[in-house]
Amino acid sequence: MNTAADTLYLQIAESLAGPIRAGTLARGERIPSVRELARARGVSLATVVQAYRTLEDARLIEARARSGYFVAARPRRLPEPEASRPPEASLPVDVSSMSQQVMQLASDPSYLSFGAACPSADLFDEERVRRAVSRATQRHRATLCQYPLGQGDEELRRAIARHTLRMGCGYEARDIVVTNSCLESISLCLRAVTRPGDVVALESPTYFGFLEILEALHLRALEIPTHPRTGLSLDALQLAFDTQPVKAVLVVPTLSNPLGACMPLPERRRLAQMTAARGIPLIEDVLCNDLVEQEDKRRAVASFDPSGQVMLCGSFSKTIAPGLRMGWVAPGRWLDKLARLKATTGGGQTVMLQRAMADLLTQPGIEASYRALRSTIAARVDEARDLIARHFPKGSRVTDPPGGYILWVELPEGVDSRALYQACLAERICIAPGTMFSATDRFRHCIRLGVASRWDDAQRAGLKRVGALACGLMRAAATIAPCTR
Repeated sequence: MNTAADTLYLQIAESLAGPIRAGTLARGERIPSVRELARARGVSLATVVQAYRTLEDARLIEARARSGYFVAARPRRLPEPEASRPPEASLPVDVSSMSQQVMQLASDPSYLSFGAACPSADLFDEERVRRAVSRATQRHRATLCQYPLGQGDEELRRAIARHTLRMGCGYEARDIVVTNSCLESISLCLRAVTRPGDVVALESPTYFGFLEILEALHLRALEIPTHPRTGLSLDALQLAFDTQPVKAVLVVPTLSNPLGACMPLPERRRLAQMTAARGIPLIEDVLCNDLVEQEDKRRAVASFDPSGQVMLCGSFSKTIAPGLRMGWVAPGRWLDKLARLKATTGGGQTVMLQRAMADLLTQPGIEASYRALRSTIAARVDEARDLIARHFPKGSRVTDPPGGYILWVELPEGVDSRALYQACLAERICIAPGTMFSATDRFRHCIRLGVASRWDDAQRAGLKRVGALACGLMRAAATIAPCTR
């Protein structure tokens, strides 16, 4: 739980973040030194330092040697997409063919890929991961000849339970089941609480991997209007509860995919109360919670759920070690049923790799690694947004997420994202068309762009080229002209 000091540094950071985002504090303008602000606010130097680190991670301020802190240069602003307006009825799902191609091309070195959000190796400390695996091999090599059974290695489950404290939760090792990935966790949760033909409420647009799971399990998707900053509309969800036979809710409150939205803290509490009142299982994806700096954006809906109604799913593929393929789930009151499903389908994970992950999770330097990762990807996202502002068609809108690897771009109506996808493929560039992120055809003029792969001049040139191709399609459609700024 937050301490008073934690709350204080966040309050100080937010009091400066608002004027910076509004332009009241202009780029390049000097802000008070640590000592000046500590004296003015009557707080410790450490509190101000933590507040300034938060602002640095958000790319709002920058430190200059022997000069102090200044408002950072921000990329030119584009309007954000509007809240989605999906149909009111649930729909069967069929999205797998295109998404499979997008994911395959993400690992093809002959393509520039913006289609997937698979982080590249250069974002992580490979030596740190190698040492952890090496230690696990030396200390636990006998486990390579043992069949892994049960809910997972207890040492790792204890480490995961400690990890969930960052999200305001209080799980114990016995509450956790280790899985192969966050997607496997979600699939197991859906299998535990639904039957074929059931209706599942989820964000719109939503991650195509969720739609693929619904398709495989013969479930129906009920897409709920979603705002690019604040996430799922709880008023619309309440209406769905009143009018539709919703059997489960699948939601990503922190850095939803593809919008990058973060649900406000009061809404998280309200969501937990809504689902508990109806007895509807809530499956919560916390895959990217560690990619945001602010603690209120990391706090899980599950932290407001005393009854075990929320099923919490996560992994470390975006934050620590993608190659270890380690996920987890805290399934609440469905623990026994989910553990049986896991045992009868996927079995257990290699114990040695589980011990390596436990080692990585409990090392003292993990917080510093999270900060470094957030800073690196924030710089990429800022640069990508600037390239979009300068090279994409006039009238484009783009999200401004507080973390994560992805941007959602709403193109002018004259640009068909499927046509843009094909035009990009012809030049060995891969993007993700908006139609992948819905069971409907409502996002034909939208694309998702990922900046998780290695970021270099080739990627920058590729993103400019995507914009040029979009401009060409718009001119061809003769809907908006000219396309230059």
